[in-house]
Amino acid sequence: MTNFVFILADDLGYADLGCYGGRENVSPHLDAMAAKGVRFTQAYSNSPVCSPTRFALITGRYQYHLRGADEEPMTDRLRGSTEIGLPPQHPTLASLLRDAGYRTALVGKWHLGYPPHFGPLKSGYEEHIGPLSGGVSYFSHVDRGGKHDLVENGEPVNHDGKYLTDLLSERAADYIRRRADDRSPFLLSLHYTAPHWPWETRSQGKANPETDRDITHKHGGSIHVYRQMIREMDEGIGLVMKTLDECGLDDDTIVVFTSDNGGERFSDNWPLVGGKMDLTEGGIRVPCIAHWPKGIAPGTVSNQTVITMDWTATMLEAAGVKADERYPMEGMSLLPIFKEPQLSMPRPMYWRMNYRRQRAMREGDWKYLAIEDKEYLFNLASDERERANLATREPHLLQSMREQYERWSAEIRPCDPNAYIGLVYTEKDMPSR
Repeated sequence: MTNFVFILADDLGYADLGCYGGRENVSPHLDAMAAKGVRFTQAYSNSPVCSPTRFALITGRYQYHLRGADEEPMTDRLRGSTEIGLPPQHPTLASLLRDAGYRTALVGKWHLGYPPHFGPLKSGYEEHIGPLSGGVSYFSHVDRGGKHDLVENGEPVNHDGKYLTDLLSERAADYIRRRADDRSPFLLSLHYTAPHWPWETRSQGKANPETDRDITHKHGGSIHVYRQMIREMDEGIGLVMKTLDECGLDDDTIVVFTSDNGGERFSDNWPLVGGKMDLTEGGIRVPCIAHWPKGIAPGTVSNQTVITMDWTATMLEAAGVKADERYPMEGMSLLPIFKEPQLSMPRPMYWRMNYRRQRAMREGDWKYLAIEDKEYLFNLASDERERANLATREPHLLQSMREQYERWSAEIRPCDPNAYIGLVYTEKDMPSR
């Protein structure tokens, strides 16, 4: 049976990695993974913010079906909520695989609702260690509210002083060794918090009391610290890949790496414009690599448009597991791309975002984008920086894509007008639009 390791970075920019044109050598292990597998140039996250993308990944469906996707971001203010989180009765990638005989674990960030009503162990994962909220200190593991937020299998656990990225990498490697020993097929979701704020590296060595008072760290960080955080995450991924190889699991394991949304303050999104919170390309186009020696030719590059929830459909098909008929997959399996990288599978993709009333759709080379009352039409094949608005030159195409978007949106649960939309940064702090 095929194993799965799904690695999710947090707020990583499109061009932060060397294999995506990065300006510094921060990702030798991920670059090697791309050289031995497939690198997607047109990969997207389901959302430009954390939680909604995670809803889409775990369900394999557009996140807008669920109430929690309206909360941007899902902060610790929602602790105790009975409504906003991933419903335990909803089938998930983890629960479907578990019920088919897989062992399942989440190592890292959850961010899909708080106990006692929500949590990884309620949604198909047999094991979990990591934070429940969106971001924590890398050494003291406190959240935005100053609350300690590191749990293991539902209970608080103390690893104060241990650099979180290293803790997650080591636990992931340990999990792989245990599965090799019992020869069970497995799903390992390795969801890093790196390189999300607060910007702290291993060399810092201990918690910074000033940072811990406000881990959003608006006054701190630098491009150099940010890049080092990527290096340290990359080293952990190298450990995971080495462990798979040493355990003889490399050939039988599909490893996927991507980001939950576009980059933030210190990210490199070139040549894209915008970043986290935006439906411009910089907010939703992400690096994405897949490695599977048995099924992917080395050095492959694919221009197929893909989106986060496609990986759910891909893993289920690779495992021979069917989706729940009540909740059909809305992503598509990418296994045909593994076999034939130049294959083109046309399909529309849609996004909406409460912040600034953003709406977007991509089909083929064309992208429809609306921000508040302004509409844009871009040909991404010739203008991926989204500088030339062709709305007035192609009015019929604009109208057609708008109508197609509206038909799709009408079939999805409407946005909750009372949803919380909280911004970590002010407008001047966000990337240029």
